[in-house]
Amino acid sequence: MGVTEPVRYVVLGGAGAMGRITVRDLVETSHAEDRIVIADYDLGKARALAASLRDSRVSAVRVDVKDRASALKALKGAFVLINGVQYQLNLDVMELALALRCHYVDLGGLFHMTRRQTRLDGRFRAIGRTAVLGMGAAPGITNILARWAADRLDTVREIHARVGTMDRTRYAPQPALAVSYSLKTILEEFSMRPAVFSRGRLGFVEPMSGDAPHRFPPPVGLRRPMYTIHSEVATLPSSFRDKGVREVSFKIAFDPVFTDRVRFLRDLGLASHEPVDVPAPGGRGVVSVAPVDVANKVVMSQPSARQAGPMRQHEVVRAVVKGTRDGRRVTWVADCHCAGMPAWGVGVDVDTGSPPAVAAQMLAAGEIVARGAVPPEKAVPPEPFFRRLRRRRMTLRAVKKSGWSFPV
Repeated sequence: MGVTEPVRYVVLGGAGAMGRITVRDLVETSHAEDRIVIADYDLGKARALAASLRDSRVSAVRVDVKDRASALKALKGAFVLINGVQYQLNLDVMELALALRCHYVDLGGLFHMTRRQTRLDGRFRAIGRTAVLGMGAAPGITNILARWAADRLDTVREIHARVGTMDRTRYAPQPALAVSYSLKTILEEFSMRPAVFSRGRLGFVEPMSGDAPHRFPPPVGLRRPMYTIHSEVATLPSSFRDKGVREVSFKIAFDPVFTDRVRFLRDLGLASHEPVDVPAPGGRGVVSVAPVDVANKVVMSQPSARQAGPMRQHEVVRAVVKGTRDGRRVTWVADCHCAGMPAWGVGVDVDTGSPPAVAAQMLAAGEIVARGAVPPEKAVPPEPFFRRLRRRRMTLRAVKKSGWSFPV
């Protein structure tokens, strides 16, 4: 059974890069009587976004996740907290959801945080609520594609998530480093050791390693995805343990120029969280700052790039699942294609920003019935999820192949 009264959707970090997309999605797709709250530390940005949407259902509120009492007061009445803040705050936001006795959805915890979040499973079960852990493109769509394929197999041997993107859109001015989400998170992905589940055991490899050629469907084509730390590997091995999974991996292919520039920043030491002392303004003493915070602030403060000409972006989010059916070796290759939502002024990042809104709406509709702190492959039924993605101009394609020879 779904919710019959108006739903109050709260997007924490709603004025941020991904939160803005989630908010726009909710504005475009929610019921007329629902309410959408942009909750952000920067009230000015939240109010500006709310005003730009020109929708009476939308409101803005300032929330400091670390100020628990104030946050609970501001968020009272939430049906679901959609968490778009920096992943290091995921546990804090989950505690708010527990106190509010509401549902929770986030974009992922970069493996280690996700594993910590699963320990709250029993507490969410106890109040009859759901915390969906990792509900973007990757993790998120990748996990549900894997679930869809695994449901068509008797046994599962391997699950490999792959993401490839191309962007031939012209921008003015052309940013020195075009980022669609926090550079801090990107630098962590490039510098932390990625987890790989191999031969039934969890291990870690060198950051940015394993960049072998992989052919995505057109127009993305041949790319060289590399290992980065991701939450799929934190949950898929246990979710499909009963089907015998032995191999789980995640790789992503960024634009080569972008990859080289982020690697340069990392190699300079700008991915470091260790504070360094720098002269204070006016030369009076010193202040301690983390290099990664400085790099993030500078890059995220670049002037907004204006699209010059038509949008020419495409992303393929892929799950390759190998197993057996009726005693025969089978490989499923399941892809989600995204070319953006020009009508919303959003590129392929819609496949990251929209899934949290989709999950929240599925909770309201009673389509997600699992309770506890659970990953997408356990919480989200694939078919209704895919139907909602299609309404957002995402295309799902799956191919069944004989044997296990498909290269990953």
